[in-house]
Amino acid sequence: MTNKRRYLRTNLRCKFKIWQDGSTPLIVYTRDVSDGGLFLIMDPGEQEVPPVGTVLHGQVQDMMADAPVVTMEVVRMAPEGIGLRFVQDTK
Repeated sequence: MTNKRRYLRTNLRCKFKIWQDGSTPLIVYTRDVSDGGLFLIMDPGEQEVPPVGTVLHGQVQDMMADAPVVTMEVVRMAPEGIGLRFVQDTK
């Protein structure tokens, strides 16, 4: 099977806050990141997992005081979590 990934993934576990406009933030952990997106570890039995197509905001936690907020779209579901791609913020 050929790897058709556009960006190289890097294994990185860090605390990450996600939220939708008007919702309560949720703290999860990354599994890997790339220039195009990231994978978040989520347990559907313990957390409400957003469906494919959902636009979220996210921010790395505990690494720097002023980490940027990024906008992402859920593009993939897996038993262990969700894959998101970074999207341009149009605001």
